[in-house]
This record gives sequence, structure tokens and C-alpha cells, in this order.
Amino acid sequence: MSRNTIDHELRYTWQTVSKMYNEEASKIGGSMAIGFALLSLNPKKGTPSTSLGPKMGMESTSLSRTLKTMEDYKLIERVPNPDDGRGVLIQLTTFGIEMRDTSKAVVMKFNNAIIKKIGKKNIDNFFNVMEEINKLIKNKEIF
Repeated sequence: MSRNTIDHELRYTWQTVSKMYNEEASKIGGSMAIGFALLSLNPKKGTPSTSLGPKMGMESTSLSRTLKTMEDYKLIERVPNPDDGRGVLIQLTTFGIEMRDTSKAVVMKFNNAIIKKIGKKNIDNFFNVMEEINKLIKNKEIF
């Protein structure tokens, strides 16, 4: 298949971005998955464990492994959900909040570098294209 197909470019670019984030995270003993989880958690209220997987688009097995690693690193703690006695909230520890801030800074550095190089207008066009692709897929207008 030609490198000029949309799906190839999306996949190739995401793999490149993912590799970059994993290399950066490995400098402090983390991973892109951990950084993404840190950014997906509500830093003040915590996040119900049941809503985290869909929010991150992760399978439960991968998410469980990531959360276990985060617990081992003392980034998070699991506490009973006061609104749902059966549920658990995933809360950031003080160290988890620090690492969340670090993750956010890395993402913002990437975003700012891309905007500086490509320009705000082109980034806006990129987001519009991504939104339209998502609409086409969600509305089943392709298959």
C-alpha cells in the first residue's frame, strides 16, 4: 500500500509520536501509557476506575497493568468511591500530581513546537480534518 494513504500516515505518525513520548518518559522511569493515565485522572476529585478505560481508549487488561505499575511507583492510590459504595476512585498522590505536571509540560512542549513550526492556521485545518474523519466514521458514512 502506498505511503500516501490517510490511514498509513495516521498510523505511521502516531507510532513516531508514541516512540518519542516513550523515549522521553523512560528518562524518568515511566512510559507514555503512564503519562496518558496521569493526564486522564482528575487531580482534585480522582476518577472512577470504571470510567478511566473508556476515557483512555484502553482495554481493561492493559489498563489494570498500567494502574498496578502506577500504584507500585506510588503515583496513585485506590480509595472507595463515596458516591458509589461498590466503586473505587483512582486518586493521584502528591508524587503523582508532580509527575502529572511533568507529563503535561512534555505534551505542551510538543504541541507548542508543532504549532511554531507549522502555524496556527494549519493546525486549525488539521483539527478540522480530524474532526471530519471522526464524524464520517462515527456516522458510518464510509462502511
